[in-house]
Amino acid sequence: MAMPISCSAFRCAALFVALVAGGMPAFAQESASQSTSQSATQIASNQPAGEVVLIPNRVIYPGETIELGALKQVTLIPGKHKPDAVATRSEELQGKIAKRTLLPGRYIPSAAIREAWLVEQGAAVQVFFVAGGLTITATAVTLQPGSAGDFIKVRNSDSGKILSGTVMADGTIQVGAS
Repeated sequence: MAMPISCSAFRCAALFVALVAGGMPAFAQESASQSTSQSATQIASNQPAGEVVLIPNRVIYPGETIELGALKQVTLIPGKHKPDAVATRSEELQGKIAKRTLLPGRYIPSAAIREAWLVEQGAAVQVFFVAGGLTITATAVTLQPGSAGDFIKVRNSDSGKILSGTVMADGTIQVGAS
């Protein structure tokens, strides 16, 4: 004969399963002054108890651009603090790309987001080599995607040689002497 499980034991087990399976929930309450149509563009940073944070209000899939409309502004319950290494402010999230599935009501780990790619894999780009007054330019094909400041590999379209260089803010690649 099966023994009935007490309600509190069941709640503890359910919370444990949710934490293990889905990450850490954001212990928060929606701001009373916040309307559902209000976008979460302004949030406070580094407040003590009662801190305001942004969490997803729907599932955000890998590769999807994070927009403020997919986020919900909530106030943490007094006494609860957000864990380290989570992105909770609009400046940290707007325009970033999800690296993994982000669940509603959960904190967004900093490791789960990335900058948008400035150059895509297989794209034709201009490659520059600058040494003193000498500047050499060539056309190359990217072998991997990259954001501004990333170090990526490209293949020279004329020679077929593989070069490594830094993605510049204008989408060009600057290579050094090798």
